Amino acid sequence: MPDLFTWCPLVNPTGQTTLRVRKAQFGDGYSQRVPDGINTKVQSWPVSFRGNAAYTAAIKAFLDVRLGATAFLFTPPNNPQGLYVCESYTEQAMGAGMYTLSATFQQVFAP
Repeated sequence: MPDLFTWCPLVNPTGQTTLRVRKAQFGDGYSQRVPDGINTKVQSWPVSFRGNAAYTAAIKAFLDVRLGATAFLFTPPNNPQGLYVCESYTEQAMGAGMYTLSATFQQVFAP
């Protein structure tokens, strides 16, 4: 069972939903479209976390151990819990021992 991501991102994250479609374009302007596979609706969520060094280090450790390949459970706002991966993140020093960690969680699917 995948681990649960338990940290709460800063308010107002804006997720993006991509609907995967296969398209064949013909010379006369006609095109055919069909859904691409069984999981055609894919979400990504840019999230940010702000806290002291220990707080952001715990989040980084959670993401680092998965190496961008192993999925974890994440519950985006107003959406059901799903499997996500994080392939990169950025960290910014805010001063006074505070840091901002930003990442994008990409939805993945597994049997």
